[in-house]
Amino acid sequence: MKVHATALDGVLVLEPAVFADARGFFFESFHARAFREATGINAIFVQDNHSHSARNVLRGIHYQVVRPQGKLVRVTAGRVLDVAVDLRRTSPTFTRHAAVELSADNRRQMWIPPGFGHAFLVLSDAADVLYKTTEYWYGEHDRAVLWNDPTIGITWPLASEPVVSQKDAAAPPLSRAELFE
Repeated sequence: MKVHATALDGVLVLEPAVFADARGFFFESFHARAFREATGINAIFVQDNHSHSARNVLRGIHYQVVRPQGKLVRVTAGRVLDVAVDLRRTSPTFTRHAAVELSADNRRQMWIPPGFGHAFLVLSDAADVLYKTTEYWYGEHDRAVLWNDPTIGITWPLASEPVVSQKDAAAPPLSRAELFE
């Protein structure tokens, strides 16, 4: 596994070793010991989530302010622009983001530590996004920041307005959001 740092401390892009031949391919999508040795992170994952979305669907920027989740995100069909946003007020990279294309073809994964918001935009006709979390989902602690907040300044590759949920459309801007210290 190759590990690539991003501009945000702790947010990593992982590339698995893929073994391909005329029959197809094989790779380990997750191996706890290899993950720990390659990243120095001893994550214990408690929940797997699977999201299927159509082109131009934008999900996020989501996080849990209490019982924050670390997420290991990958795409099994299609392509997405996956984004991590630093929402820790005391961080030197507060409000900055890292954006990486994840796809079924490149098989990359993104590790997003607790304290970061997560969002993605579907770039293909459809996409299946799978992600492991280090904490269970708790609806009462679930939060969102407005996806197009200019303070964060994500450049979304949009040809038209994205398809967002009512929750995401009504999310507060960063200046009014409940964040991490």
